[in-house]
Amino acid sequence: MTDPAYFLYHSIGQYPRKAEEMGAALAQFAGIWGALDDAQWPRVLEARQEFLHHWCNLIDAPEGTLTSAENVTTALYSLLGALPEDRLRGKALLIAADCFPSLHFLLNGLANRVGFELRTVPIRKGEFWVRDEDMIAAWDGDVALALLTFVTSTSSHRCDLARLLEHGRKQGSMIGVDITQGVGIVPFSLKDTPVDFVVGSSLKWLCGTPGAGILQVNPSLLKDCAPELRGWFSQENPFSWDLNGFAYAADARRFDHGTPSVLACLGSIPALRWHAERQGDLIRANREMTARILSAAEQTSLRLASPPDIERRGGSVMFRLPESADATAILKQMAEREILVDCRGPILRVSPGAMTERRHVDRLTETLQHLFLKS
Repeated sequence: MTDPAYFLYHSIGQYPRKAEEMGAALAQFAGIWGALDDAQWPRVLEARQEFLHHWCNLIDAPEGTLTSAENVTTALYSLLGALPEDRLRGKALLIAADCFPSLHFLLNGLANRVGFELRTVPIRKGEFWVRDEDMIAAWDGDVALALLTFVTSTSSHRCDLARLLEHGRKQGSMIGVDITQGVGIVPFSLKDTPVDFVVGSSLKWLCGTPGAGILQVNPSLLKDCAPELRGWFSQENPFSWDLNGFAYAADARRFDHGTPSVLACLGSIPALRWHAERQGDLIRANREMTARILSAAEQTSLRLASPPDIERRGGSVMFRLPESADATAILKQMAEREILVDCRGPILRVSPGAMTERRHVDRLTETLQHLFLKS
């Protein structure tokens, strides 16, 4: 491709010189890890700490409350396995039907063994996201834990975290949030919404690598957590091999277990540095581009599958293809015009980001109007 119009930030984020900067970071790791000395662990753990520090700054998390995870699914599993046995048994765990499917697969498999009811709030017929009021209606005092999706991956719906948090606190529930699809393009701060835990990923709007997820746990919950998934890095001193002297680290390191995946963290640091200097500009540019896409789409037969209100939407806009449309053929025609978007079933997903220019938006909107012009 000579001038790709990249609209896939809901999947993999890109930024200028990403390949070169990531390559340099991984080469630096190779030099450290391949050196004939005994400094490998101190140097890579120090670098991993920079990854954690960037994430703490990004979401206003207190230092020591956040650690890395391979992905949001393992992060959630680690958290659930750390709770006291009576926290979930005989109670309900609330989640929306438009959550990231991997998390629902995990919870559905754990429900019988752990002894909780998995309460999934459905999407209303003909709609594209679970309404906040439907979450609230299903959220009673039996809900021990609610897992909220900050921004959904199939509609870009942004939930009203403040409203849901207020309701959940009245019910006495623990509250966790998956911020993966919104973090980096929609402001999120634990100072504003002090939930019990957060899971997320560096992969999408933050432009990092796969394998560089995070788990953040509120100090009030962290002190009660004893992860069953534990190992030598769960200790205050990972290099203590006293088989009878295991004790959890005092902070979020207790959620570490075996040898950590430092390579993914180090590979994501250049992207996190780059993003930290530009987040405000990126958000403003995204809002301008999505507004132009929405305006142009009004002249087509596409049905908007995202909230029209920018304050209730993430960084993506999504559309329901007409019944007669062939998604595979549509994507092929887009690719022939060097436009990179994707579909989840009949939902066309469009996410402009750091490498998306005005000319790319113009090419996209012209193509949408050509393919789906209202009759």
